[in-house]
Amino acid sequence: MLAGVTLADPESIYIEASVRLEPDVAILPNTWLQGATSVGGGSVIGPNSIVRDSTIGPACTVEASVVEGAELEAEVHVGPFSHLRPGARLGRGVHMGNFGEVKNSVLGPGVKMGHFSYVGDAEIGRETNIGAGTITCNFDRQGRKNRTSVGQAAFLGSDTLLVAPVRVGDGAATGAGSVVTREVPPGSLAVGMPARVIRKLSDDD
Repeated sequence: MLAGVTLADPESIYIEASVRLEPDVAILPNTWLQGATSVGGGSVIGPNSIVRDSTIGPACTVEASVVEGAELEAEVHVGPFSHLRPGARLGRGVHMGNFGEVKNSVLGPGVKMGHFSYVGDAEIGRETNIGAGTITCNFDRQGRKNRTSVGQAAFLGSDTLLVAPVRVGDGAATGAGSVVTREVPPGSLAVGMPARVIRKLSDDD
């Protein structure tokens, strides 16, 4: 606190000796910081959060969430009620809203993942929008965890299921409820179950 860190309620905050906090960090009540964790200046952690073995960049917010083995670049917002699992890497300006989960995946700068989604073993390109209820179906019957790749500025409609291994190209889109089992080319719209490409997107879309 003497070095410029704000602890809103020191009696309810638990910080292990291995944790490193830069000046102007604020830690809110009922928060645990554990292991090899570092938090950049201007970030706000909590309330009701657990951060373990993770790197939090400057000007981030982690609200009522669990972050373990993850890396957040600058200006990332997580929560409330989100879970970042080992191998999650969130680029600058990512927004990950309520009840989302990311595991062993990269979310590029500016990605929006607002509600009720799971992204595992995937790479999501910058400025892509992940609609509510979107899931990467990465685990198959043989016990393999397959990868999903989504390009830049793509739009994944609500309740899209991405059945890995699969790729969605730059600027492509999926309709709500689509089950994507094969590649969606760049700039194309795919809909249905299983999803099929119905047309190229235009500037008016």
